[in-house]
Amino acid sequence: MSKLKNIIRQLTDKDFNNIYNILMESNASKSAFLLKYFKERQLSDTKIMEELEVNANAYYTLRSRLNEKIEEYFVEAMESPKTDVLKKVSNINEIIYTKRKNIVIAALKKLEKELTDYDLTNELVGIYKNLKKFHINSPDHYHYSQLYNKHIAFTLALDKAEDLLGDYFKKFGHYYLTNDEATKLELSLFAKEIENVARLYQSHRLYVYKSALCIFHHIYIDTHYLPEDETSIQSVFDKIDKIFTTYESDIHYHHLKIVFDFLRFCYYRSKNDLNRAEIYYSDLNENAAIFMSNYGFYTFPTFLLTTKIQKQSENQEKGFSETMLDESLELFSDFEADPNDVPKFATYGCYRALGYFYAGKYDQAVKVLNTLLYELYLKKYPDTQAEIKCLLAVQYCLLKEYDQFNQLMSSIQRQIRLQGKQRLDHLVVLTKVLKTSVSSNSPKMKLAKMKMQLERLDNDITPLFSIFKILNFNEKVLKALSEV
Repeated sequence: MSKLKNIIRQLTDKDFNNIYNILMESNASKSAFLLKYFKERQLSDTKIMEELEVNANAYYTLRSRLNEKIEEYFVEAMESPKTDVLKKVSNINEIIYTKRKNIVIAALKKLEKELTDYDLTNELVGIYKNLKKFHINSPDHYHYSQLYNKHIAFTLALDKAEDLLGDYFKKFGHYYLTNDEATKLELSLFAKEIENVARLYQSHRLYVYKSALCIFHHIYIDTHYLPEDETSIQSVFDKIDKIFTTYESDIHYHHLKIVFDFLRFCYYRSKNDLNRAEIYYSDLNENAAIFMSNYGFYTFPTFLLTTKIQKQSENQEKGFSETMLDESLELFSDFEADPNDVPKFATYGCYRALGYFYAGKYDQAVKVLNTLLYELYLKKYPDTQAEIKCLLAVQYCLLKEYDQFNQLMSSIQRQIRLQGKQRLDHLVVLTKVLKTSVSSNSPKMKLAKMKMQLERLDNDITPLFSIFKILNFNEKVLKALSEV
């Protein structure tokens, strides 16, 4: 919050007026007034909310949108020279067919230099194609043919790296739901393959793509893994920072910063360095919906949801009364999960259901989970279906809807037998806990017995998508179950 205020107070009068006018013209008057309050008046957040006549959630959204508008304004401003170059490239055919040869060659060489400065490889392919054509009777024909071939090969390498990234995270989604060892091995092969592709060229862009995959692989698949040319994950982050600073006008890098903020957040959280992790959480949280929607090609945004659920559980244990229900409804008001993306759709459904759960609205959680089971095609993921059903069983238990609870428990136990008790041992533990919850014993006895049953839970073999990863059976939850 203070970061946004500081940015606004440092705006020049020209930039402030331009941004203010843009907001007013786009009917975002409240964002414009918020900009004005931050720039010209020293008011507390509470006072600003009163002035704008908005609640805390709406104020939170206004801040986020204002921050986005300011970023967009400066990105557009710094991208204008690059835009001019691209316009020249789009008009090159007009020059080729209407000007003398020496003028055409001079124009192509000038564009070659400008495109090289902006690292626009795809556009350079077209320039070298034309240069080699105009030098067909010259000794320089071979030189430009080599440059053309090199950039074609480099473009293919970039495409290959991007494809590997997308394929890796699609495959990771399968591993996330299945905990399958063969899939885990495939993920390691993806990591090696993108290293090989990146080794073909000294390219900062290939390095960025490789790093996005390799850092994630280190965190979630193999903590001993490091690319051959690296000394530590921190050194990779440092190199990425240097690249982003060097090419600060690159719009692609501007948007990929959030991917590496997410990776830093995940990395520091995995190291239990929660203070450093929190530095990155605020911006990630404010942009959660767009991050979830648009960045699945470069990382696995679904983990942001599981972390938000875990943080809610941590806050509950600390005695905080706030729930994530209002926040989830506000942050994801424009978000639509794709049922074809099963890992994201399943986790988002559980996230929404747990928002209602922590708010004590178990009947609403039931509706969300039943809809989730109806809309998702889970034939390939029976374990995932069992996990979601277990979360639904918890809701029925707390609602004391025993008929639905018993029917669901029979279905869960049938799936456990089909999949194997050893494979779903953690769900065997949970079914025993839930059966204890609906038994006729006293609440005190039930609480003691449930705690004893949970002691045999082996978290090391629990899959990444599991009820035990998203619902902490802490004292408060167990106490509610014991009083059924």
